[in-house]
Amino acid sequence: MDESGGSGQPRSGTDEATERHGEQRTSSAPAAGATRSGPERPEHPTGPTPPTAAPGTSETAPSPDPTDSARGAATHSDPSTGAEDGAEVPGASPDQAEAPAGSGSRDEAGPSAQDAPHGPSDGAHPHPEPEHPRTLAHSGTGTGKAQPPRRGREPGGGLLMGRPFGVPVYVAPSWFLVAALITWVFGGQLDRVLPELGALRYLVSLFFAVAFYASVLVHELAHTVAALRFKLPVRRIQLQFFGGVSEIEKEAETPGREFVLSFVGPLLSLVLSGLFYLAMLAVEPGTVPGVLLAGLMISNLIVAAFNLLPGLPLDGGRMLRAVVWKITGRPMSGTIAAAWVGRALAVSVLIGLPLLTQSGALGATQDHVGGMDTVTDALLAAILAAIIWTGAGNSLRMARLREHLPELRARSLTRRAVPVETSTPLSEALRRANEAGARALVVVDADGEPLSLVREAAIVGVPEHRRPWVAVSGLAQDLTDGMRVSAELAGEALLDTLRATPATEYLVVEDSGEIYGVLSAADVERAFVKAMARPS
Repeated sequence: MDESGGSGQPRSGTDEATERHGEQRTSSAPAAGATRSGPERPEHPTGPTPPTAAPGTSETAPSPDPTDSARGAATHSDPSTGAEDGAEVPGASPDQAEAPAGSGSRDEAGPSAQDAPHGPSDGAHPHPEPEHPRTLAHSGTGTGKAQPPRRGREPGGGLLMGRPFGVPVYVAPSWFLVAALITWVFGGQLDRVLPELGALRYLVSLFFAVAFYASVLVHELAHTVAALRFKLPVRRIQLQFFGGVSEIEKEAETPGREFVLSFVGPLLSLVLSGLFYLAMLAVEPGTVPGVLLAGLMISNLIVAAFNLLPGLPLDGGRMLRAVVWKITGRPMSGTIAAAWVGRALAVSVLIGLPLLTQSGALGATQDHVGGMDTVTDALLAAILAAIIWTGAGNSLRMARLREHLPELRARSLTRRAVPVETSTPLSEALRRANEAGARALVVVDADGEPLSLVREAAIVGVPEHRRPWVAVSGLAQDLTDGMRVSAELAGEALLDTLRATPATEYLVVEDSGEIYGVLSAADVERAFVKAMARPS
């Protein structure tokens, strides 16, 4: 989109410099040529499934930051709980590019020199540039070998309750709200069944709320144990307003494993319901233990039945996805089918739940159905419908993301760069960059070791008549630890690396340590958005 050129600007990857094919690899020492050999042509393989879309919004809207939406985490949540089956993505994103001083048009998006020629130097090799190169900004990279992907600091999610099986369990602040709501509602029921309790009924109701969410935790632990059994990492379990979420960071590799992973949660809820029923038979009905056990039996039965409904993001939707995946051989087909069933289910809940309550089909008599009850039922139905609709849209969105992630390749997105010594005048450095068809400058020492990257914003701020007297070292951003990126990185591995060390630009190196070029986070974002916009 921002092809440089004209007025001495180095041109983008569509210029003649990218059309020359050669075999020679250049040194990383200061020279007038590009710093790397001709990379591979961009490849576009396809591969394999967080909540933003309300009813009526498009599920294709890409995340504005690829590093903020690409690291997959298949989540199992259970709307007892509304369930959510999307993929959580990394929260940290590269810092925004520094605004160019005296900012000009976007055509000033590369190192520029008024007197620079436009042809590549002898020995320059083709290098695929991002299709829409944008402005360079400060970056930093370390001086060692390429850093492996690092996981960012473990996110919180509320109050840490423990780490069963090594997985942190958090209670979100919203849980305390729903616990209070359950205590109030169940307390009203107890007043009818056990009026002799008086104010103690609220203490019994609070115990019921805690026991119910303990059952939800067992449901989530079933998903977690199955995931760990299949060697799928689990990020955390969170208990929240409408249930629990098991954040599984990778998808199951086969539809059979997907089916098992989804089914174990409702299965454990059914088992718990049966156990509470057997325990209820052993106590006297009409007592506090009898009422508590009956309530836990019914609530677990409802959780199991609700989660078995065949629509994403519920467990039943994941099971339907696995079945369609098995039949068609395409995970995306299963996601589309289950997501649209989920949306239909959301509409059914929104309309059907209040109607069922009013008709008395759920056990309420006309004497107990009043104005406030009607409003409460409608509000509950709207919340559940919104959760299901949003989760279905997220599932579609994340499935498309995973399918296109392999298209993000560091090698094909890297900008050509030339090495210059610290004392090199800016005008000379820009002349070399234009001759090589490069759009980045790497400051190196006498041994060719990279020290810093010249910031484009600083280049734009230097008047052309002063460039022969300004050294590149005064315009460069020092390389910091963790900012080297291997040219072989692609897909989730690339995004994990960018997320681990947020920045606007990164130094891309070969496995041998040779400079390959400079990767702009803006170019990665643009390629990500373009890939997400393509139909699956």
